[in-house]
Amino acid sequence: MKIIKRKTNNNEAEMAVVMEDQTVYDLGAESWAELIDRAAVEGRQPAEMIQEITAEAAPLSENFDALALLVPIEISEVWAAGVTYQKSREARNYEASDGQPAAETFYDKVYDAPRPELFFKATGARVAAPEQTMYLRSDSDWQIPEPELGLVLNSRAELLGFTIGNDLSSRDIEGENPLYLPQAKVWKRSCSIGPSVRLADTVADPYAFQIICRIFRGKEKVFEGDAYVNQLKRKLEELIDYLKKDNDMFDGTVLLTGTCVVPPNDFTLKDGDVMEIEIPGIGVLRNPVKAL
Repeated sequence: MKIIKRKTNNNEAEMAVVMEDQTVYDLGAESWAELIDRAAVEGRQPAEMIQEITAEAAPLSENFDALALLVPIEISEVWAAGVTYQKSREARNYEASDGQPAAETFYDKVYDAPRPELFFKATGARVAAPEQTMYLRSDSDWQIPEPELGLVLNSRAELLGFTIGNDLSSRDIEGENPLYLPQAKVWKRSCSIGPSVRLADTVADPYAFQIICRIFRGKEKVFEGDAYVNQLKRKLEELIDYLKKDNDMFDGTVLLTGTCVVPPNDFTLKDGDVMEIEIPGIGVLRNPVKAL
């Protein structure tokens, strides 16, 4: 059961649900907040309420693949966790050492430390929707997508659902100096979220999610890799606990949990490339990329 937000023929935003057989039902709500609030008022889990709605409604006539999808929730903030997978640790070490063998680095210390690395990634206005163009920094020569499982949280830091995030990153800027991390991570449409939110109470084991990344250049697939969330060093609850500690939390917060799918060190995105991030059970987040 996946929640989406679609653009209607009247250019209005409507929430809908995609069932396992890909049939789509309108939910009679304009926003994620409205949907969740309605369930809370009725004292029910969202999945239970949605089952009742769809049992009494006719599916939409549009095919799912033909829908114009928007960012599925009203995002207040996107946060991200770094160096949560061994592959990410290795990639960060490579950046920081100019590709040379190095002694223990601060990335090793972060990977092994009790406290995770958490950083601010985007405001809602900086987030790209599915199929919307993302941008490459004009002052970076080494940029890659970072495919990640996203946790959708409310103002009480409760986990409501799972989504897909693309944490577009400048490897050369971060490698030059770790204090440049905000510039390596935050710029115009350097983050995309979608295409859906899989409700948390419909997921038996989030660590079983597979994350697949593909990059296309013209008609050629120039990269494909995959990993499983069970390779994550930290628990999802641990990342949430650190994010909410002494912090203001807002409805529509997304916490990206880190990447374990990294293109080769000699690879960088180019103008016109298309990135696909797939998590079976959530969907495919596809975005073209353009040089600023």
